[in-house]
Amino acid sequence: MIVDQNISDQSLIDLGRAVIRTESDAVTDLLQRLDKSFADACRYMLACDGRIVVTGMGKSGHVGGKIAATLASTGSPAFFMHPAEASHGDLGMITAKDVVVAISYSGETDELLTIVPLIKRQNVPLIVMSGKPESTLVKHASAFIDISIKKEACPLGLAPTSSTTATLVMGDAMAVALLESRGFTEEDFAYSHPGGALGRKLLLRVDELMHAGKNMPFVPETASVGEALSEMTRSQLGFTNVVNLRLQLVGIFTDGDLRRMLENPLDTQKNIHGIPVTDVMTQNCTAIKFNALAAEALHLMESKKINAVPVVDDNNVLVGALNMHDLLRAGVM
Repeated sequence: MIVDQNISDQSLIDLGRAVIRTESDAVTDLLQRLDKSFADACRYMLACDGRIVVTGMGKSGHVGGKIAATLASTGSPAFFMHPAEASHGDLGMITAKDVVVAISYSGETDELLTIVPLIKRQNVPLIVMSGKPESTLVKHASAFIDISIKKEACPLGLAPTSSTTATLVMGDAMAVALLESRGFTEEDFAYSHPGGALGRKLLLRVDELMHAGKNMPFVPETASVGEALSEMTRSQLGFTNVVNLRLQLVGIFTDGDLRRMLENPLDTQKNIHGIPVTDVMTQNCTAIKFNALAAEALHLMESKKINAVPVVDDNNVLVGALNMHDLLRAGVM
């Protein structure tokens, strides 16, 4: 193999563009192949009471693993089964309630053809994704998905390139069609991705992040500004809640309230520590319910341009406190 070290940047760019153009054409050609067989394949999967078992060898297997993962994360329980391992015990993974999706561009993959009779014996629907409509594997298919291409992007026509891209896109087409048919929602997606950013936004509740108990800053409505400042210093949240005898929220005293008070010439001449906190607190303050989503709290604080918010129950009883730092640490922002 002779490496051309003198190849120009433009030549490399042109080669890359040629590959993208070829694969783009292959994907575009798929549009005319979406027919009743595609719909039949989707219906088999929608009616499946078990799992969608995706299988394939080599590069088809790698693509199949991704297709199985996409199906599973979008509401269609699925897993990948290696066809070579299936002949040595893994075939037991397949039950009569399952659907099998077999991927083979040639439709003549030995490892798949070996297990097809056993799959058919269980009356399991077999969806075949292949580029050869007349192949042996397609003859056994309950539904055939045509992934044929005009040419590979590889100039030698050997390395699976356009064909694997077409297979992946067709897999995405099936997954999204099923997603829409199942009425799959953002919340459903979040339950499959609890560790991701979307999962945190859609699953985390305020009561899981708020400062509660001894960590919840509050003073009675009879307190002075001095007592409120002491509570703010203790909690280090930049504010304190003000409550009545029933622990219901009546207001909030923040760093901003303190600055505004100090800007008043009349107040600066007084002993500010002795001023009743109810005289300078923010009344009718914004609060959020304890069972609200953390994402709702973020939206509320952003829309109100505030950095913290009291947390109350259905009776307006103070149960916690939440600030932007809590949301940041939880990855909600």
